[in-house]
Amino acid sequence: MNAMIDLNADLGEGFGVWRLGDDLALLDVVTSANVACGFHAGDPLIIRRTCAAAVDRGVAVGAQVSYRDLAGFGRREMQVDPEELCAEVLYQVSAVDGIARAMGGMVSYVKPHGALYNRACWDVEQAEAVAAAVADYVPSAGRPLPVLTLPGSVLHEVAARYGVPTVSEAFADRAYTPSGTLVPRSEPGAVLHDPDEVAARAVRMARKGTVTAVDGTEVRIDARSVCVHGDTPGAVALAEAVRKALTGAGVTIEAFA
Repeated sequence: MNAMIDLNADLGEGFGVWRLGDDLALLDVVTSANVACGFHAGDPLIIRRTCAAAVDRGVAVGAQVSYRDLAGFGRREMQVDPEELCAEVLYQVSAVDGIARAMGGMVSYVKPHGALYNRACWDVEQAEAVAAAVADYVPSAGRPLPVLTLPGSVLHEVAARYGVPTVSEAFADRAYTPSGTLVPRSEPGAVLHDPDEVAARAVRMARKGTVTAVDGTEVRIDARSVCVHGDTPGAVALAEAVRKALTGAGVTIEAFA
């Protein structure tokens, strides 16, 4: 279906002396880097190093905004006042874009992380907080940044009302429900680890726009970007397998932003 696909990964997710994943190796594979903004992971030094490495490799930089939840890695459900959430998303985008520009690049898109990502797929109020923040932050190009979200997410409709473009993405290393949402990480089999399986799913997503849900049904997931999580064990091998399989299937790997 798609002759062109973006390959993104969550990066910069360490904190202080603690490191998670192999960012430099992943940056040699992906075309877009979702850089943690300091709310679920990351700190100024890690953000600076991640942005610099991405710019050096010509990888698009995205701001991966999150609930303020370092202890829970941004994966805990939180109830945040919409005005406060809007301000916190704006803060995160501004911070990473400022650092990225100092490194010779810029933030090209926004992607919610973890619990905020999932919540913004169905909660109109939280989706509006994200969309309003992105709409408020207009970079030098003069138009709002695109936001990554699931196909069918309410964020698509909400963002359109704010004049914010959206880009659909799929997850090669995550299990799907029959409704097209991600299986919660608390459930067995929610995260996939076999490189061959993950690569085959990525090709099917790009070429056919479908994925097999946990009940065996085929789900439509038309997407312009495919994500491989940087914190998954063996993430580099997974990403390399995905890229090799996509290229072998005649799919061009290219950033959407």
